[in-house]
Amino acid sequence: MTRCQRGTALVDVALVSLVLVPLVLGVLQVALVLHVRTTLAAAASEGARLAATADRGPAEGVARTRARISAALGPSYARHVGVRRVVVDGAPGVEITVRARVPALGLDLGGPALEVTASGRAVEELP
Repeated sequence: MTRCQRGTALVDVALVSLVLVPLVLGVLQVALVLHVRTTLAAAASEGARLAATADRGPAEGVARTRARISAALGPSYARHVGVRRVVVDGAPGVEITVRARVPALGLDLGGPALEVTASGRAVEELP
């Protein structure tokens, strides 16, 4: 190694890091948002199926949805859970909708957050 090439590895690492670190953090953020969205959708669907059974009601579906979200992601993601009656393919049904904010990299430091909405529907059973 000649005298003029000393320290070039450090510069190379710094330049590559400027591109690589934001790219990796971006991929992690996308993975986190997709995980939260999938978990919310699964919990909403399960809650809607429970609310649509003949011997249960919408309040029980919301409670089940909140419990599933709290167990998987934490209670802060289960704050905004709503239920309403809908028509699913011509039949009466129940829809549970969940809204949650996903902070940057999962760190709730008061920075930017992405609003994620997921819902689940189920056809009501007849008694």
